[in-house]
Amino acid sequence: MNICLFQKNTVTLQHQKADNKFKNEHNEHNTTQHNTRYYMRVTKIILKSVLPCIVLLFGAMHPVFAIDIKGRVVNADSRQAAEFANVVLRTADSAFVSGTVTDNEGRFSLTKVEQGDYRLVISSVGSETLTIELNGFTKDITLDEILLEEAVQTLDAVTVTASRIRSRIDRKIVVPSPKQIEVSANGVDLLQQMMLPKLRVNALQNTIAVPNGGEVQLRINGVKVEIQDIVALQPADIVRIEFHDNPGLRYNNAEVVLDYIVRRPETGGNVSVTLQDAVNTGWGNNLINARVNHKKSEFAIGYSVHHRDFYEVWRDNEETFHFADGSTIQRKEVGEPGHLQNLWQNLKTAYSYQNDKQMFNAAFRYTIGNTPHLDYRGSIYRVDEPENAFRMTDRTSEKNHRPALDLYYQHQLEKEQTIVFNVVGTYNYNDYKRLYQETREDVLLTDVNNGVIGKRYSLIGEGIYEKKLGVNVINGGLRHTQSLSDNAYLTGTSEMGQTETYLYGEFKGKVQKLDYTLGIGGTRSSFRQQGEADHVDYTFNPRVVLQLALPGESSIRLKSDVLNTPPNLSDLNAIDQEIDAWQIQRGNPALKPYLGYKTKLTYEVKKSIFYGSLEGTYQFDNHPIMNEKYQEGSTIIKTSDNQKDWQWMSAELYLRIGPIIDIFQISGTVTANHFISHGNTYSHSYTDYPNNVDVSASYKGFSAVVSLYNGQNWLEGEDMYGGEKNVMMFMAGYKYKDLSFKVGVFNPFTNNYKQDSENWSRYASYKKSSYINETSQMYILQFSYDFSFGRTFNSGEKRLNNADEASGVMKSGK
Repeated sequence: MNICLFQKNTVTLQHQKADNKFKNEHNEHNTTQHNTRYYMRVTKIILKSVLPCIVLLFGAMHPVFAIDIKGRVVNADSRQAAEFANVVLRTADSAFVSGTVTDNEGRFSLTKVEQGDYRLVISSVGSETLTIELNGFTKDITLDEILLEEAVQTLDAVTVTASRIRSRIDRKIVVPSPKQIEVSANGVDLLQQMMLPKLRVNALQNTIAVPNGGEVQLRINGVKVEIQDIVALQPADIVRIEFHDNPGLRYNNAEVVLDYIVRRPETGGNVSVTLQDAVNTGWGNNLINARVNHKKSEFAIGYSVHHRDFYEVWRDNEETFHFADGSTIQRKEVGEPGHLQNLWQNLKTAYSYQNDKQMFNAAFRYTIGNTPHLDYRGSIYRVDEPENAFRMTDRTSEKNHRPALDLYYQHQLEKEQTIVFNVVGTYNYNDYKRLYQETREDVLLTDVNNGVIGKRYSLIGEGIYEKKLGVNVINGGLRHTQSLSDNAYLTGTSEMGQTETYLYGEFKGKVQKLDYTLGIGGTRSSFRQQGEADHVDYTFNPRVVLQLALPGESSIRLKSDVLNTPPNLSDLNAIDQEIDAWQIQRGNPALKPYLGYKTKLTYEVKKSIFYGSLEGTYQFDNHPIMNEKYQEGSTIIKTSDNQKDWQWMSAELYLRIGPIIDIFQISGTVTANHFISHGNTYSHSYTDYPNNVDVSASYKGFSAVVSLYNGQNWLEGEDMYGGEKNVMMFMAGYKYKDLSFKVGVFNPFTNNYKQDSENWSRYASYKKSSYINETSQMYILQFSYDFSFGRTFNSGEKRLNNADEASGVMKSGK
């Protein structure tokens, strides 16, 4: 109708022009020939303008039959669904008709397509573009299984036109933009560019954390990895990041899981080097990784070294002691510059083999840590006797060796079934020493000498079964952990054994716009101290998750689950260690596992370049293991016990804008936390308001990132653990092909860095500030180089991530 109206107006205007021109010619020549010419022009204009309308009206009386085109896209090697593949319908001469994106089952649908000849073009990141000729079809088309072959060229040729974030009930699927890939030097750098909610990404120091201090599991194609492996990733190889902000039961209470899905080469290999060092102090993170592929096998080796060497480390501390005889002592510790030095080395070798249905992976990891110096010194005086100050030294050192062997097997069965087996063996050696002394005029007043050599052996075995039932998924698993700890303290020995068996099942389904997950887990825990009978406990862990899609790009999710937390072996020993002249640290073999009840309500919305989420959390822990202090004669005992309860209430607002013209984006988080800690002999509450702002800009190969944040303080038991406050980081650089160079600065406008912590015990309280002066105005240079040659191998996706990094050693200290 609009076309005909436009053409009608055009006819009127052209008619008027022709009439005016005729009148002029008639006045000049006044001949019959001009009359004939006038009518010929008018007739030509009318036929030219009105005829298309007549054709359209006639066509409306005789409708063209429309057809639907449906299909399912899968990866050729794994036969798994190809998610977020771009599906574009074009005419025979390549004119665009319509387009869509495949869902999580790889399915797509193009409706109301007129009969005719078309070309269906399907493309996906990391796959060859596929073109299907559709000629002469006069009825609906269903393409049951379209196979996408893995691409051998780089991702530069692929453009992702769909929304880069898609939310599921348990995760967010995030596809990096070509611009983000272009300016990023590694996997951590790319993650910071993507600005995902909840995450505190520090590309300057290569750390990924969540504000509440929970566990962040890192994976590459499902395989559990360390942060060094993420730094070694080439951004161009990253297809997407699966951000599990609601991890399932198999992830064992992890707060978030980050799974980098990367292209898997078939032949050739790659070498990556990252050098990151401070220019004005002793700080550095350096690594090298290499991979080589031959037929169906892949060999990998990686080495990283991290060093710190600071000479301006100190603490200020105020302590108040209340003794059983009614006396009170209040002391102040004034710190002086001390020494912090550590060196961590990580070696990893891995081999993987894969065919069409099976995959085997073997990885050996060896971590060596050495902290020869964590030295505090200063003066201490009683508040009522400031003139009688004395000297204080508090020196600790620690050595760690942790070799681990990880064996993994995965088999793809018929009818979309998968079984997985994983076995991990770990040995953890820990050598810890502490010397605390107080002197006045060379007279030794207090001499505390603690030490422990700990040996921990652990074996973790797990099996998982998973089956897809259309849009539904059912999975279950069994995990068993066996550990033995043999610790030799200066004050005695401790041999302990611990076992945990965890059986779970989970069902994910969908009813119209409602996604749901129902799960149940059961745990049997046992603990044995040398010479004592086993302590056995049973717990059950149900889970319910509901997610409803709302109008527009918005959704609301409710998650409620029961968490089981066993005691640490390091807290279960029956050993006493001195802290200072009046305090003793003591283990508690009577500790028991406890349950936590957590409910979280999340609303999120996306609109163009805007993304926002509002989240409320409530957690209630029943009889949690938390610290306490009590009097025992003239001594104050610091220990852990099952207390009454602990509660956490949180409200968090997250907003992100961008990318604006593919150059600029900004994000920010505002949070309010309230804690209630009910002990057997105490009650405390605390409120905190952490926040952060991140700004990034990129143009061609140039990029810059600014981060400002106030970290979260956390109350647990009688301890308030302080977060980093008033922190600023800046990093800018340039990337050219495989080379990247960046310059960064940590806290450029402050001359001191500190963290505060407090203890609110009525028997022995403190208020402590710890400083590391060199981390303020610390300038860092980063150089990265990636070299690849002929990679085309698919190394599969490992689905488990077991590891044991606990030392089982109880340490004393202030």
